[in-house]
Amino acid sequence: MLDIKFVRDHLDDVKAMLERRHNPLSLDDFESIDKERRNILGEVEELKAKRNAASKEVGAMKKKGEDASALMQEMREVGDEIAKLDEKLKETEARLNAIMLSIPNMPKEDVPIGKDDTENPEVRKWGEPTKFSFTPQAHWDIGENLDILDFERAHKVSGARFTFYKGLGARLERACINFMMDLHAKQGYTEMLAPYIVTRDSMTGTGQLPKFAEDMFKLEGLDQYLVPTAEVPATNFHRQEILDAAKLPEHYTVYTASFRAEAGSAGKDTRGLIRQHQFNKVELIKFCLPENSWDELEGMTHDAEEVLQLLKIPYHVVLLCTGDMGFTSAKTYDIEVWMPSQDRYREISSCSNCLDFQARRASIKFRRSPKDKPEFCHTLNGSGLAVGRTVAAILENYQQEDGSVVVPDALVPYMGGVKVIGK
Repeated sequence: MLDIKFVRDHLDDVKAMLERRHNPLSLDDFESIDKERRNILGEVEELKAKRNAASKEVGAMKKKGEDASALMQEMREVGDEIAKLDEKLKETEARLNAIMLSIPNMPKEDVPIGKDDTENPEVRKWGEPTKFSFTPQAHWDIGENLDILDFERAHKVSGARFTFYKGLGARLERACINFMMDLHAKQGYTEMLAPYIVTRDSMTGTGQLPKFAEDMFKLEGLDQYLVPTAEVPATNFHRQEILDAAKLPEHYTVYTASFRAEAGSAGKDTRGLIRQHQFNKVELIKFCLPENSWDELEGMTHDAEEVLQLLKIPYHVVLLCTGDMGFTSAKTYDIEVWMPSQDRYREISSCSNCLDFQARRASIKFRRSPKDKPEFCHTLNGSGLAVGRTVAAILENYQQEDGSVVVPDALVPYMGGVKVIGK
């Protein structure tokens, strides 16, 4: 979340930011609730000071053998008033905290103003869109024809937006995961396998709650959720910790399955691997010093790009505009891979710098030296990559006229030497 002092001192700027983000959140009540909270705090402090002074006076009176019962009764009444104010303060702070948890991050100055993904400028492009001498098939048709993807049986078993990977399809998915994890480990990331279930505090810490509750799978009868991305467990790995500045940055590459309800996406990408309720993802997570986070964002984006470069799949990088960027992000690059059947680029990774937004929610701090006051870390996250979308891109960009698919050279060792997936 943002620093409440920043919001208080720059309320007009925060309201302008909400407009640029096309966020309907109203801050009309912020000032009045904030003022009410501070007034209550002032009253409580005044009454406590009065009670402390009276306590000393009672002690002095008793030493002199004087009757202090009237003053003691008065202080009991003061205590009751303090208890009432404390309860009122608790309610007021809950209202104020609800507002603070709903305010998105402030975009960096160079983030373009725009309404949606149609206004995201291209930053760079790698490779040229794949051309064929035949009409390219969609990855779902390729996968079904090769008997390596089964959407129909997955629908029977689990409902819409699920997939069975079969035979060399399963092998290809697993190969991509291992290839990505190995590559990122070579890039200096520490490998991690994280839990698939997290608490409400963890979801709140990274910003999924309360705003995106409808997109999450909550466990029935429990205050726990299936992870929507490895960003949640991995970022919370250091929740409520004070890190040693000398050990920063910390870089992690984390594999999990991811689970999303995809609320509000009815009719979008209903076929194939692009928008599933369950999918695999290799995530990149960074904790760093505030002064280094922008360089760390550039490095993370290039690390994710290297996956596609080694797989030799065309892509481009776009900078998300204010209307398209995520709730917790101050700046985001999307890597979009070329999908021949759609004749367009599709998102396969988002790399974001969240500054201290998540760290403030999750209390992730560092200390520059033993005597220094703790400061909030900066956190970054990025997909390195979404595995199902990578498989889809491989099937489409490496398809052959006879319906077979050539395995990218970088994956052949992970496929047990298989170079072509055929019928």
